[in-house]
Amino acid sequence: MSAQTAARTAHFALHMAPLGSTVPANPSNLPASQPLAMLAGMAEGCLGVVVPKRWAKRAVTRNTIKRQVFSVSQDFEPELPVAAYVVRLRAGFDRGRFPSATSEPLKAALRLELQQLFHDALARLSSAAAPRAT
Repeated sequence: MSAQTAARTAHFALHMAPLGSTVPANPSNLPASQPLAMLAGMAEGCLGVVVPKRWAKRAVTRNTIKRQVFSVSQDFEPELPVAAYVVRLRAGFDRGRFPSATSEPLKAALRLELQQLFHDALARLSSAAAPRAT
């Protein structure tokens, strides 16, 4: 992925790509090497979620994870810079510990880890944006 990794936790990675300030004249003629150029003129950021079947076999589990990502991201949306974000599930949750995909313990664990992910991303992005004393 060409976007920078903004934060990682045990199960998730948050990638971000800043958006440009100009709208391409003809987005259909963009080279394949610039997929984010189509998003260049957006006034608001966007969020995508990738939950591979490799890490969440059942559709109900994947949908639960996606719903939690979108829910937690809304809490952090005002603080995040305008950019294209992708939250990627990079490891599976233990089915022995969370047998039900819609159980409250799984939802609580997802919410806690996603809050940590976005909090770490905000800390990293704000420290990168802060001017450095020379």
